[in-house]
Amino acid sequence: MERRIAVPVNRSTLTTRAALASASVALGLLVLKGFAAHETGSVAMLGSLADTGLDLIASLVTLWGVRLASQPADNEHRFGHGKAEALAALFQVFVIALSGVAIFARAVQQLLAGQITTNAEYGIGASVIAIVATVGLLGYQKFVIARTGSVAIGADHVHYQSDVLLNIAVIAALAIDQYGGIKGADPLFGIVIALWLMWGAWRASAQAVDQLMDKEWPAERRAAFLKVAEQHPELVGIHDLRTRTSGTHDFVQFHVWMDPKMTLDDAHRVMDEVEEKLMLAFPGTEILIHPDPEGHVDRMSLPMERFTETIH
Repeated sequence: MERRIAVPVNRSTLTTRAALASASVALGLLVLKGFAAHETGSVAMLGSLADTGLDLIASLVTLWGVRLASQPADNEHRFGHGKAEALAALFQVFVIALSGVAIFARAVQQLLAGQITTNAEYGIGASVIAIVATVGLLGYQKFVIARTGSVAIGADHVHYQSDVLLNIAVIAALAIDQYGGIKGADPLFGIVIALWLMWGAWRASAQAVDQLMDKEWPAERRAAFLKVAEQHPELVGIHDLRTRTSGTHDFVQFHVWMDPKMTLDDAHRVMDEVEEKLMLAFPGTEILIHPDPEGHVDRMSLPMERFTETIH
């Protein structure tokens, strides 16, 4: 049984920089929105401020998660620390949901009280700056996610996508409420923002839960993996394919059917060649291959019809 690990290049550096960029943007916007919320008395602006404050906390937790996830395997964590990213992502989900509930409650309270906003220009200016900064951060996060597949940065990305819409909603709320003279517009927009945040929390939780539950790769990716593996002419078949993802690391194990008359040395050579091609096509993947004589069926494995491919 052979075990090979393809080590990803610069993943830790990229995810750490993305988390630091997120925290820096959140800190700057926190100060700016705090001033705007004080000057306007807007519940939508207050909701945006609360969201940014929670952004900062979530980004710091994300930084902790990606740093811990990048640590190599040790005696107590033989499969590495990748699931720290999923835990950080779940914390972000909790933070997003909490902010949504708080904003919703504040909006309902202000709607009932009939409070109006003032100095809308401060809130609008702060929101425009926030949109520009957030769009820049989203672009960088998208680049990092494409390179690393980080679930923690991915959850952060989902949250900041909603921040763009949130800031647009704040601008609309202030303009309609103060310049349009329509009372109640600001808290109504606040309620919509709160519901949007809670929906975003639900969406962001899915990938983190999938990682913690060791969900299989999507069918298309498993098929692509098999397509590379089956190219070796000395493999008769592949079965019992199992896949999972932990942070930025992927794990795959499978059995291969080989000529029962093949020597151990030849079988080892074939597996080395298969692993080399797979690691080039799927960097960052730990691969575990078990050789079986042709036709052998392990009765303790998962149902063969789901994971068997005969190579012709």
